[in-house]
Amino acid sequence: MNKKIKDYIKDKTILVTGGTGSFGEFLTRELLAFEPKKIIIFSRDEWKQHELKRKLADYKSILDFCIGDVRNFDALLVASRNVDIIYHAAAMKHVSISEENPMEAVYTNIYGAYNLKEAAIRNKVGSVIAISTDKAVRSVNVMGMTKAIQERILLANHKQPKTRFICVRFGNVVGSRGSVVPLFKEALEHNEPILLTDPKMTRFLISLDDAMELIFTATLEGQGREIFVKKMPVCQIYDMAKVMIKNMKNTEIKNYPVRIIGLREGEQLHETLVSEEEMSRAKESVGYFVIYPYGTTNLPKMKSTIGEYRTDLFKDRMQEDEIEKVLKMDGWI
Repeated sequence: MNKKIKDYIKDKTILVTGGTGSFGEFLTRELLAFEPKKIIIFSRDEWKQHELKRKLADYKSILDFCIGDVRNFDALLVASRNVDIIYHAAAMKHVSISEENPMEAVYTNIYGAYNLKEAAIRNKVGSVIAISTDKAVRSVNVMGMTKAIQERILLANHKQPKTRFICVRFGNVVGSRGSVVPLFKEALEHNEPILLTDPKMTRFLISLDDAMELIFTATLEGQGREIFVKKMPVCQIYDMAKVMIKNMKNTEIKNYPVRIIGLREGEQLHETLVSEEEMSRAKESVGYFVIYPYGTTNLPKMKSTIGEYRTDLFKDRMQEDEIEKVLKMDGWI
């Protein structure tokens, strides 16, 4: 994989929207190893751009930092000139904030996707790989609904075959900004109670390394209009809390203050990565699914036997030692 993706990325110009976010920064660091001609970091946060420019000073010759917002078509049109590949990571992705500010999520996730698509087509960008989420499936919150529409916009059929649009969809990235792991870690470091929505809550978990693998698989294999979905282990959030308390406080969860706060607005108890309907047009490969568009003439011959890829349908969930291994690997405990 590394050699193939390096051969593909080498000497290309790449635009990363949302490039100063925790995910965008990690993606940028991964791309640097493949010797691109240039990486354009596009985001609206000038302080984060300043900080990332400082941290990546050794690569200043191939990094361009561009202040801009995906809501601004003209800014995207300029940023995507002479670009070969766009990785679209810019988004409003926090459920609670999107619930409180629904139109802001619409402007960023929906209008931003439309702007990106139009800019990419006008500039004849070769490939656009967009980051989606399990919350786009059977959406019950604003963030998920807007990401679902984002998928539809980017993957809708168009008359410009020179640009291929691909989505990658995965669950919770361990340790990404605003996810449960850093929240638990911060609470434990300050001897504050752990806040649990519900002891039965389950989530798909993915490491940053596995997320990158899916993105690069989609980059190499996608023909256009597919959704690549990583197969992921399922974790019960209560077990995550147990492991972190044990490792950071050297005690059992029963001996540490835990508050059950109930479902917040827009929050789901369990999550789905591939719906039953999508399974009917999906191909199952080793480590991932590929969901093909409606009406495609090259429907996959191999159909998955799984009815729906959903957390509460998994009998084999991550054991505490497996959770501990993932957290230690990424330096969270």
